[in-house]
Amino acid sequence: MKNDFEERLAKAVGASISRQRMQKGMTQDTVAEALGIGPEAVSRMERGTVIPSLVRLVEFAELFDCPVEVFFNKSTGLTGDNATAIATILKSLKPSDRQFILELVEKTSEHLSSKSR
Repeated sequence: MKNDFEERLAKAVGASISRQRMQKGMTQDTVAEALGIGPEAVSRMERGTVIPSLVRLVEFAELFDCPVEVFFNKSTGLTGDNATAIATILKSLKPSDRQFILELVEKTSEHLSSKSR
């Protein structure tokens, strides 16, 4: 039985795998065939019921042509990983939109910090 952290991690990693797969326009069947596993195994990993091994994550990264850490950026809760995830999101935006998002994050953070005192 998984603890809360393991459950959240499995679901977040699974969602990242699913997101990468869809961005590449692949089906679970094509991923399964490329990795030599069953489609149900891919489904279980994407749903977070099974945590993929490190070796399997590297295989996903090679198949999707992405860095392995993309599967963890939103899931660990570590500040550095969260910052990387935010930076990835900001890359696709115009400078004025990035500035807007940064101001929004700053104001939200200030608001939440003042509520926790």
